[in-house]
Amino acid sequence: MTKQIIAIGGGGFGRNPGQGVIERYILDQAKNKRPNVCFIPTATGDDEAYKVNFYATFSKLACNPVHLDLFKRTPDLKELIKSQDIIFVGGGNTKSMLAVWKEWGLDILLKEAYESGTIMSGVSAGAICWFDEGVTDSWSDSLRVMDCLGFIKGVCCPHFDEESERRPFLHKSIKEKSLESCHAIDGGCALHFIDGKAKEAISFSVGKNSYLIHMKGSNLNEQTYPRICI
Repeated sequence: MTKQIIAIGGGGFGRNPGQGVIERYILDQAKNKRPNVCFIPTATGDDEAYKVNFYATFSKLACNPVHLDLFKRTPDLKELIKSQDIIFVGGGNTKSMLAVWKEWGLDILLKEAYESGTIMSGVSAGAICWFDEGVTDSWSDSLRVMDCLGFIKGVCCPHFDEESERRPFLHKSIKEKSLESCHAIDGGCALHFIDGKAKEAISFSVGKNSYLIHMKGSNLNEQTYPRICI
């Protein structure tokens, strides 16, 4: 069973509701012509405006959109997740999101769905959550690297070109060997993983890319991934 993760560095319906460029790409990866897609906005505390933007975008596309609330009356999670072709996780506070998921056992259900071929996708917190570790601003004082779900190996950093502290934080962490390497994703770009391996960067804004940042000999290297523009 092919396993897919599409990690978005920033942008999409949260900023541009109704546009649907990266969202259409995600839907196109599903086997079903009209896939079921579930939005999980836990990282913003199930923000109502975020859900409105989700429906404003996905209701115009060939899919069956639903969302999952965990701060209201919660549905049968196993039944809901099992019926989805695509999961889309929103941005926000990664640490708080994962804590809530683990309390509900949602992390286990998502792993089972991923292993069964459900496409996992998301932006920011919804991008990094699938990796061993992610670079997060869940704490207000500084960026930190935190443990995530570990569906795929490695470390991920979103908003690479959008937030000025991201690049120097990664460079310093890798030079000092607190990180061996990191997948860094610009806003307006996504990184598509198939069976745990990065396939290509999906640029949906002009000039955006994704990188593998690591040391090459004594030099720090920002290796760009092969890119398609949509």
